[in-house]
Amino acid sequence: MIAADPPHGQPVRGDFMVRVYYEDTDHGGVVYHANYLRFMERARTEMLRVHGLELDRLEREDGAVFAVRRATLDFVAPARFNQLLLVSTRIGRATPVRMIFRQEITADKQLLCRGEVEVACLNAATFRPQRIPQQILQAFFPTLLP
Repeated sequence: MIAADPPHGQPVRGDFMVRVYYEDTDHGGVVYHANYLRFMERARTEMLRVHGLELDRLEREDGAVFAVRRATLDFVAPARFNQLLLVSTRIGRATPVRMIFRQEITADKQLLCRGEVEVACLNAATFRPQRIPQQILQAFFPTLLP
């Protein structure tokens, strides 16, 4: 299995702000645990968008979709209603068909949740693994280009 770290040892990073709405919380006004994954998903999507990579275009042009293969979360402190959260995303490692994202959610510089999410690139028609599209590799992992 070929694996690569981000170029020059510097992880590509993206930051995304999200406000906690009432719908995101449980009865006690604390963010429901599954919603941290939603916030992280949005941050990964926005990180790609900032680099000119739109998921719908990747599906249309390259036949590629991404599916979460594994997710691990550590809950450190609760996020609460109306807080403004910062979701920081770094791409850790990649293979030709998978990427690992390391993400942290903070509020006022206090760590609330950290996670690692592994996504697999799949063929949109067959849902079988396929190589990550070239434009993603060019942006984040040029050493994995064929």
